[in-house]
Amino acid sequence: MTTDNRTGPHRPTATLGGWGPSPLFRLFLGLGERFDTGTLTVELPGGLVRRLGGARPGPEAHLAIHHPRLARRFLLRGNLGFCEAYIDGDWSSRDVEALFRFFLVNQERVAEEMRGRPWIRALTWLRHAMRRNTRAGSRRNIAQHYDLGNEFYARWLDPSMTYSSAVFDSPAMALQAAQRRKYALLADRLELVPDQRVLEIGCGWGGFAEYAAGERGAQVTAITVSQAQHDFARRRIFEAGLAERVDVRLQDYRDTTGRFDAVASIEMFEAVGERYWPRFFATVSDRLGEAGRAALQIITIDDAHFAQYRRSADYIQRYIFPGGMLPSLPMLDRLSRGAGLEMVDTAGLGAHYARTLRDWNSRFQAAWGEIAQMGFDLRFKRMWEQYLHYCAAGFTVGRIDVHQVALRKG
Repeated sequence: MTTDNRTGPHRPTATLGGWGPSPLFRLFLGLGERFDTGTLTVELPGGLVRRLGGARPGPEAHLAIHHPRLARRFLLRGNLGFCEAYIDGDWSSRDVEALFRFFLVNQERVAEEMRGRPWIRALTWLRHAMRRNTRAGSRRNIAQHYDLGNEFYARWLDPSMTYSSAVFDSPAMALQAAQRRKYALLADRLELVPDQRVLEIGCGWGGFAEYAAGERGAQVTAITVSQAQHDFARRRIFEAGLAERVDVRLQDYRDTTGRFDAVASIEMFEAVGERYWPRFFATVSDRLGEAGRAALQIITIDDAHFAQYRRSADYIQRYIFPGGMLPSLPMLDRLSRGAGLEMVDTAGLGAHYARTLRDWNSRFQAAWGEIAQMGFDLRFKRMWEQYLHYCAAGFTVGRIDVHQVALRKG
């Protein structure tokens, strides 16, 4: 259904702010005829407004178009082109997350257009595939994201410096408390008791290592390939008086040795890369003693969309996490069993991640003045805030989820 508040639904389309709309732009707007869930209000130059949508209730979304090249970028590069257009200021929205939710719930209606032209998809996938997570490649890929600077992350993460989904007990729960709750649930899935030896793969800025050693009395070996995170975590552990209980190492998971009572990993697996998934699970299995348990927190993609997802590279892989790939939950189960591990417990926490991302975005916006003084420009701001909105929409509609998974040797 389309309406035009200037010309009426049966009159010729008005000139779009002097563009005199091209056939390509008409094709772009024509996609709105297929939307059947929710409504989309589109603002065009010159004051023209169109309301697109269908008979079924859904997200109420808004899109303001600022440059005609948006049509070409979307029709050629699909969802990735649309996201790139936001970075360049070609469009805006009063609620970016709601806009992405609208497109996600209508995606099957315009699936081919959302993917872009096949030859461009192939080039994008090839570019992504070249960012392999070899030992050297993994360090480069991680550095692109995490080595933006500890000061940058400190401006908008909570004081615990935790960059993964929190778990909220109530709407009133503060983000820092919810992050501690997440650590506690993971430790419970490990059945952690004092003096157990724990290997944490991908320790971030040291939050879980500090909790496991300080609150549960564990002996922790915490590894990361990010120099910035390593330096921060070592200082954090020293200042907490836990240096005798926590060993922070700049080390790849493939280079670890020895046996541990428990293995923990929080949202590191997404950066492993599909080619190395079996190696990761084999490493977890090899590091566990016979009675050991592993607890992993991993972002997953809906299994129904996994096959298509793995054949392309989306906005997150292109601009935020190069070399990354999300598994589906059934894929995690198969990988676990292939490494001699049994999945004994799992919990989906997607709604908690959506709230975490909204909290981060609010903090990011509030801190933008300070972040800009570090040398980050408005293009970076749009890239980063879009990433937070994009992911929050995915978790809200169920396209992606995050699971805490407990494993033991089968």
